[in-house]
Amino acid sequence: MAAELTAQELITRHRPTLDQALEAIRTRAYWSPHPEHPKAYGEGGSLDAAAGRAAFDAVLGTRLDLGQPGTDDWVGGEVSPYGVELGVTYPHADLDVLLPAMRAGQRAWRDAGAEVRAMVCLEILRRISDRTHEFAHAVMHTSGQAFLMAFQAGGPHAQDRGLEAVAYAYQEQVRTPDTAQWTKPQGKRDPLALAKQFTPVPRGIALVIGCNTFPTWNGYPGLFASLATGNAVLVKPHPRAVLPLALTVKTAREVLAEAGFDANLVALAAERPGEGIAKTLATRPEIRIIDYTGSTSFGDWLEANARQAQVYTEKAGVNTVIVESTDDYKGMLSNLAFSLSLYSGQMCTTPQNLLVPRDGIRTDEGPKTFDEVVADLAKSVAGLLGDDARANALLGAIVNPDVKARLDAAADLGEVALASREVANPDFPGAVVRTPVIVKLDGAKPDAEAAYMSECFGPVSFAVAVDSAADAVELLRRTVREKGAMTVGAYTTDAEVEQAVQEVCLEEAAQLSFNLTGGVYVNQTAAFSDFHGSGGNPAANAALCDAAFVANRFRVVEVRRTAPQAAAE
Repeated sequence: MAAELTAQELITRHRPTLDQALEAIRTRAYWSPHPEHPKAYGEGGSLDAAAGRAAFDAVLGTRLDLGQPGTDDWVGGEVSPYGVELGVTYPHADLDVLLPAMRAGQRAWRDAGAEVRAMVCLEILRRISDRTHEFAHAVMHTSGQAFLMAFQAGGPHAQDRGLEAVAYAYQEQVRTPDTAQWTKPQGKRDPLALAKQFTPVPRGIALVIGCNTFPTWNGYPGLFASLATGNAVLVKPHPRAVLPLALTVKTAREVLAEAGFDANLVALAAERPGEGIAKTLATRPEIRIIDYTGSTSFGDWLEANARQAQVYTEKAGVNTVIVESTDDYKGMLSNLAFSLSLYSGQMCTTPQNLLVPRDGIRTDEGPKTFDEVVADLAKSVAGLLGDDARANALLGAIVNPDVKARLDAAADLGEVALASREVANPDFPGAVVRTPVIVKLDGAKPDAEAAYMSECFGPVSFAVAVDSAADAVELLRRTVREKGAMTVGAYTTDAEVEQAVQEVCLEEAAQLSFNLTGGVYVNQTAAFSDFHGSGGNPAANAALCDAAFVANRFRVVEVRRTAPQAAAE
């Protein structure tokens, strides 16, 4: 079948966007081609809020047929954290049929070259962007994010991260020229002459193991990095968050077919309840790349057992903020309160441990004792979330029972400075919505260490009293080295303390933010500019996104031929 989308059409349409992305990752300046505001998608049109909601509603209770080979069953069972049963069923694959079918299309995809692959990826992202409202509902009702966050993080921010991965992938593949004429002088003898050809070749089939909390934001970097470097991609969503990635796979398959490639270059691996196919998939010889976001235990298992694959993991960490001094006390409290509350703390970047000297801190409002700092932070969180409507918009819903169990148990770990409360959601009576808990711990007591040195994923934070700023810095070092951290924050007006914190983060490879008091928060990162994770501490072995994230997804194969003498001369 002739391609409906020619290579030249795709290049004309998307090359300017790729060039802008390449410039953005070079300068690290702000840029995004994907609007963050819902109204930017056209009132009363096919892309607007009403059309997106209608598209989401239309898929509920249906069978999402992707046209994949090897379908041997239909599986589903997603229930929204807001209490809505989605009722969507997905193809269950016979891997012995699906995986060979995926490999069959790789030769043509490899031979298309880096630029065409990038353009096809950008067309997939454009079509996903056009359906951002629909995807926002899908992300909301699988992750528990509030709608606006699901719209932004699950839509434009995820698309930005996908595009960023494509840009890095393209840049690394074209670093080596396609061909070269090589001539070595031999004095009086004829020179040695070779014609050399260099081809980026894929590793094989890539496996994306999706997460429950950010299915698109965490899924798109690996998916598009692997696809842009010539690999087929099998997407294995989290059983509670299938729909956003299934819609992504459907879109990718449609674009690939229209561009004249095998749709089976991208496929879905949904699973039966309790089947647990991730381990089976991860150790199959056909799987040569794995991208995973989730628990430390399974991430460690993948790194140890999926030996045939290049494994990229984002696992758990204990994110820490040092509070030593500030010249904007109210701004600091407001910023921290928002960071602790956003999406009920269910972000891999949310601060958990707040290290505060037990003798207190210096502020623009005068000295504040440890107890005053913690009490004022508790008041700031309570004030931020005092209105139920605003609380629902910031908190979203608790994503699964494990998070709620950790939240309920946290009150027994120390003195509660801020108790969690239930928030009713009038639109979704079945939603479990809870405000954060803040627990005070004494960092000098051994029994407290078990709490603050373990990740407690969810709306739980520990205010840890330490003996001094120097002790806070050393505890930070130990925490990052032993447990890892996706983010570190610090508030200080002391140049020596600032330098000490920075040195720890440079030595232990942790991303650091100083003195955030405005509209930028420690748990937010911007594509094309900020690195999400570093790949240098136990929280993650990869960063989103850098050259290391893409460069080992392909290898360069060289073909040499003896060049004609005329070419040598």
